[in-house]
Amino acid sequence: MTPIELEIEGIVDSILEDYRAGRDIDRMDTFRHPDKEIVIDMIGKLLRIVYPGSSRDKSYRIYNARHNLSMLIEDVMYNLNKQITILLRSQLEEEAAQAKAQELSLQFFRAIPGVRAVAQTDVEAFFEGDPAAFSVDEIIFCYPGLFAITVYRLAHILYDLGVPMLPRIMTEHAHSVTGIDINPGATIGKYFFIDHGTGIVIGETTVIGDHVKVYQGVTLGALTTRGGQSLRGKKRHPTIEDNVTIYAGASILGGGTVIGRDSVIGSNVFITHSIPACTTVSVKSQELQFKPRNCEGNCKDCTKPEPFWEEQK
Repeated sequence: MTPIELEIEGIVDSILEDYRAGRDIDRMDTFRHPDKEIVIDMIGKLLRIVYPGSSRDKSYRIYNARHNLSMLIEDVMYNLNKQITILLRSQLEEEAAQAKAQELSLQFFRAIPGVRAVAQTDVEAFFEGDPAAFSVDEIIFCYPGLFAITVYRLAHILYDLGVPMLPRIMTEHAHSVTGIDINPGATIGKYFFIDHGTGIVIGETTVIGDHVKVYQGVTLGALTTRGGQSLRGKKRHPTIEDNVTIYAGASILGGGTVIGRDSVIGSNVFITHSIPACTTVSVKSQELQFKPRNCEGNCKDCTKPEPFWEEQK
C-alpha cells in the first residue's frame, strides 16, 4: 500500500470506531428512513395532478386523460404507501404497518379534490393581488409563492393524518427551492397570497384566515423557544384573522398574539401583542442623515455647494 492508502485505512477504522458510540447520529439503519429523492419526485407528480396543464408528461405516452391520471395516481400511491410503511415500521409490526400505510395513502388521495378547490382560490388571490401577473398560467408556471403554498397544502393533509416526517420533507423541499418556510402544521385559509415570498417563515401553530396577503421577509413565529420540547403541542405562533395584509419584513410573534380582521401591518414592525380589528400598524418614519463624501474630485457631484447638504438635514 502507498502511504496515502495506509492513511485512508486508518481514517476508515477511526470513523467506524466512532460509529460505535451509540449516539443518535450513529444509527445506520437506512431502511427505516424515507427516500428524499422519491418524495421530491412524488411532489412533482402531485403538482401535475393538482394542476394538470402545468407540465408535459415525459414518462408516459398516454393522451387519454383518464389513463394518464390513473398512471400518475398509481405511481404516487405505490411510492407514498412504501414510504409511509418504512416510517411506520418503528411503531408497528410489518403487516400492521403495511395495512395502516395503505389506508393513510387512500385517505390522502381522497382529499385531493379538496386541495384543488382551495388551490383555485389561491390562484385567484395571486391574480387579483398582483398587477404584474399577466395571466393565470404565468402564476401556475412561474410563481414560487404558489408552489410553496400548494406543497404546504398537500403536506398538511399528511400532517393531519399523523404521517411522520414526510410532510416536513415536502415543505422543506419547497423551502429550499423558494426560500419560503411554511411548517406543514400551520392552518391556512382560502385565498392566501404570498407576494415575492423570499424569507417568509410561518410556524407550526400559526393560524391564518381567508384573504390574507403576506409579503417577503415576514416572520410568523414563536415568542420564545427556550422551553424546547416542553413546548410541543402548545400554541406558540400567532393567529392572523381574515383580510389582513402583512408587508415586508414584519415580525409577528407569540401564540397569544392575534391580528384582528381587516388590519394592515406595515413593513419592519415587531409585534408581540394582539392588534384590534381594522387597525393599521406602522413604524414612525425614521430620520435620514445625509453627509458629504470626499470623492477627491472624481465625481461631478462633489462640486455641489455646501447648502445642498444643509437642505437635506
